[in-house]
Amino acid sequence: MLPKLTENKQEITVKALEAAGHALLLLPVSKSLPEVPGSVELKAAMKRRGLKIDTLAKSPVAVQLPGGTLAVYAMLKADASAFETHEQVRKALALLLAEHPKALTLAVFGEAEFATRAAEAAVYTALVNAVPLPSRKSRTDPVLKSVQLFGHQSADGFARAQALAEGNVLTRSLTVQGPDELTPGVYRKRIKALAKQYGWTVEEFAFDKLKKMGAGAFCAVAQGSPAKDAAIVRLTYGEPVRGEGRGVREKKQKPRIAFVGKGICFDTGGHNLKPAKYMQGMHEDMNGSAVVLGILAAASKLKLPVALEGWVALAENHISPQAYRQNEVITALNGTTIEVVHTDAEGRMVLADTLTLAARGRPDLIADFATLTGSMHHALGSRMSGVFASSSALAHQASRAGTASGERIVVFPYPEDYDSSLDSTVADVKQCSMEGEADHILATRFLSRFVGDTPWLHMDLSGHSCKGGLGAVMSDANGFGVVWGMALLDGLQA
Repeated sequence: MLPKLTENKQEITVKALEAAGHALLLLPVSKSLPEVPGSVELKAAMKRRGLKIDTLAKSPVAVQLPGGTLAVYAMLKADASAFETHEQVRKALALLLAEHPKALTLAVFGEAEFATRAAEAAVYTALVNAVPLPSRKSRTDPVLKSVQLFGHQSADGFARAQALAEGNVLTRSLTVQGPDELTPGVYRKRIKALAKQYGWTVEEFAFDKLKKMGAGAFCAVAQGSPAKDAAIVRLTYGEPVRGEGRGVREKKQKPRIAFVGKGICFDTGGHNLKPAKYMQGMHEDMNGSAVVLGILAAASKLKLPVALEGWVALAENHISPQAYRQNEVITALNGTTIEVVHTDAEGRMVLADTLTLAARGRPDLIADFATLTGSMHHALGSRMSGVFASSSALAHQASRAGTASGERIVVFPYPEDYDSSLDSTVADVKQCSMEGEADHILATRFLSRFVGDTPWLHMDLSGHSCKGGLGAVMSDANGFGVVWGMALLDGLQA
């Protein structure tokens, strides 16, 4: 549960600051320090440390005031990007949240436009970092219960910031749970509980049903688990993403979007077993599915006028006598035959049949999320994620969403001539190339066979985990994709 948020459009007073305990004060960049509560102590501290005024625009400064309040001061640039603003606010709040306060005070100064932007960033950053992620430590720290804001009052109680924080926290909370806590079977129960909470409808395609349907790509991966609890789960928010097809609806009708997520709850690599170094953290291989749930939660909280579907492919990639093997030929749900080259390329297998199901509803757009390839991580590191788009118009929309959200993306090409690396002598397509070159592009070329002519975005989540946090989020698992997905929906409604 997020902390209680209260707002006061008046600027913070000296008395309120002294009573705060833990306070963040955000100022516009200026050549001199304005007279704000605590500025005398701040000037003295900066003089003692040999710091100039422009330091506040690069890194926050913490000061303990005479009454005991820990006050952190930071300046924000008027032309800073959303990412830069979130990073600066995160660094400032980290100094306060490190003491695990139960209450937090935020104060913004400056003209209305600046105060609005600073307040939005401060509230979102405070809320998204306030909720502790699941842990089985025997001792837990105090939880932030309340956030008070001075200097700005929103029209809707920061509904969007609260919804985005709720969606992001949900994504991260699911992602960090260990493989003994979040099996596909347990995950399915959690999803049903979430559906009841947010008012979604649920349809499950369990392993046996998928087998009968001919979803050979998904079942090849899932069959290695003795539990047989794997499933593709469809969630619906708003009107179902089904109808007579794209381009036949009236302009006033809601956009129909299908979000698809990879949900491999643990990835051993299968028969091509991962070494320990690369198997560590593979309980987070379900992050794409958690991003889909986070977006649906935020959209539901805001009651967005869109029709959304969430498709999550839940399975584990086990090594066992029943697990799929190299050189097998699998028939996917859409009839495509696939030569298995590497059993650790399981993500594109489960996504193949899930994308086929999503495309059958003829949505206006499919966007999928997956921790899919190591090559994307090599290309970008962990501070951005890569996106592929089926058209230049969609590529521009994806880029604009990245800029607006502060979740930075790079759009990659996936030209047809790369298909030659996936040519097979025994099947329609190879699952991957043994050489591993440009695997992020080859994976996209492979997946493109399962979306038909549906407009499509594919996000390879190289930025889902960043040591020390990323953007507004302080934990390594940062929920990358939730705020980007919401910004994408904003652009599609515009």
